[in-house]
Parts: sequence; structure tokens; C-alpha cells
Amino acid sequence: MSERDTILVARRLPQPVMTRLEASFDVDLWEGEGAMPRRELLRRVAGKSGAITLLTDRVDAELLEAAGPSLQIVSNYAVGFDNVDVPACSERGVLVGNTPDVLTESTADMAWALMMGAARRVAEGDRFLRAQRPWIWGPEMMLGWDLHHKVLGLVGFGRIGQAVARRAAGFGMRVIYSDAVRAAAEAEGTLHAEYRSFDEVLAEADFISIHVPLGPQTHHLIGAEELRRMRRTAVLVNTARGPVIDEAALAAALAAGEIFAAGLDVFEGEPEVHPALRGLDNVTLAPHLGSATVETREAMGMLALDNLTAALAGQRPQALVNPDVWERSRAKARG
Repeated sequence: MSERDTILVARRLPQPVMTRLEASFDVDLWEGEGAMPRRELLRRVAGKSGAITLLTDRVDAELLEAAGPSLQIVSNYAVGFDNVDVPACSERGVLVGNTPDVLTESTADMAWALMMGAARRVAEGDRFLRAQRPWIWGPEMMLGWDLHHKVLGLVGFGRIGQAVARRAAGFGMRVIYSDAVRAAAEAEGTLHAEYRSFDEVLAEADFISIHVPLGPQTHHLIGAEELRRMRRTAVLVNTARGPVIDEAALAAALAAGEIFAAGLDVFEGEPEVHPALRGLDNVTLAPHLGSATVETREAMGMLALDNLTAALAGQRPQALVNPDVWERSRAKARG
């Protein structure tokens, strides 16, 4: 690491992270509201040793060309990295870091908040009261569904999916899951989770929570056909990536009563929300709050900074998306 590498930071991070950054590097920070405009991003990345990016920042061949040969690492402030063209980075020898683990528990909490809020119509009740509509308690007023002793279906059984499963024990729920790779028997036993095909999860579960990465195989994984396979009393929750669900199909299914409710923290055209969803009472909407706790957002920043600092010091980053680039660089250094 040179005495003062210059780092591009695409958005202000929690203050403890900024304090550490500024103590070690010359920091070029975007101070504007919202995401940095593309033209500005391309201009400011030029000549930087590293960059801390967000999901709103597209890291592709164009950006890498604008950065030039000085760029050694892109440290993404997220566990997902669908905004990063990893093969393009690898081709140019640029390391890519992300922030797994530190947001697992908070995102699992958010999935449960959405499940409970959607099933018990919490947001709908809040809107009802704020509108000052006349009401009196009644036996059939705003009925929802219990969570306890129901079937929780997880689509994706990685870190976050398993954290969601752990919480199900407190509700006496039966857990079923689908995943491209079946979990180890030990994990299934500890979490009392039963492996099912994707179609079986859709058909059997009372609550379905999505925990898959976004890629060609998972884009619109949940569409009109999949929604029709679910129970009419089902609650669908997504804290993964918006395009995993076809929002137009979901809105139609909710309006027709094909499923009971949905809870969404992520959206196809984020930050835009499909207008048909905005008009429905049986969908609970949150603006990508899965990791939005003071502790977690700071931990994400610290891990992103650790990844960047290690790379510029010639060390392997803790959370490295493209380890092949690191191995190639080590082999070259050994001659």
C-alpha cells in the first residue's frame, strides 16, 4: 500500500467507517443526494486505487476502462454483487469484495417482520387508523392468519435462509426448503428443515420467503405460474433481490386473491415500485431495509473497508468474490 492511496467512495458511509477511511486514504466522496450520476462516476473513478461501491453503482467494462490500470479493488457495500460484472473485473485483474455474514441476522429479522406484518395486516391497519375512518372492534374485523404451527417454505437455504429457519422454532413452525444444492444433513437436523423441490415448497408452504441471489436462473423465478401453485392463504416475502419476482404477475395475483398477502423489501425497478402494487392493501412495502440497523450498516462498512485495505496492502481480502484473480497475482509474484 502506498503512503496515501486515493479511494472513490460512492456514498457517505456511517461515520465510524468514514473516520477510519479518512485516516488511511485520500478519499474522494460523493456527497450528493442519492446515487452518483453515471457520468460523474466514470469521471471520478479515473486514477483511483480502489472504490467502495453500492448496489446502485454499475461496475462494468466501461467503468473499468475509465478507471485505468491503477484500480486494484472494487469493494461492494453489499452481500449481493449483481451490479458488478465480475468476469470483466477478473479479466482486468481487479479484485471484487463484498460484505457477507455481517447482515445475515438483520436481514432474517426483516423477513420475519414482513411475514408478521403481512399476515396480520399491520401496515393496512396503520393506514386505516391514520385515515381516521370510523371503526369499532368486531369479531371479523381485518382478519389475518396465524404464523404459529404453520409451514414455512424457504426458497434458498444459504446464510440468510438458514437464519430465518432458526427463528421458526419459536413459532413452532415446520420448515421446508428448496435450494440448488441440498444442505448438509447436520444443518437440516439442527434446523429441523426438510428438503423439497421448488414446486413442492410452493404448493405446501403457508409462508414463502425468498433467499436466492439474482442471476439468469433466478430472474422472475416467481411468476404467474408459480403464484398459481401457492395456497390461496399463502404469504410471500422477498428480502433478496427484486427481479426474482415478476411484480406485474404478483400484483395481479394479489388483486385476484390467488394468494393472501406479500411483503416486499426489494423491487424490480428499485427505487420505483410497480404502480399496481402501490394500490393494494394486501402487500406490505419497505424501502430495502433488510440491513438497515445502526450496527449492521456500520459492520458492512467496516468489512468493505477491511477488504479494500487488505487488497491495497497486498493481502487477501476477507470476503473475496473472485479468488482466481488473487491466486493469479500470487503466482505471478512468485515468478
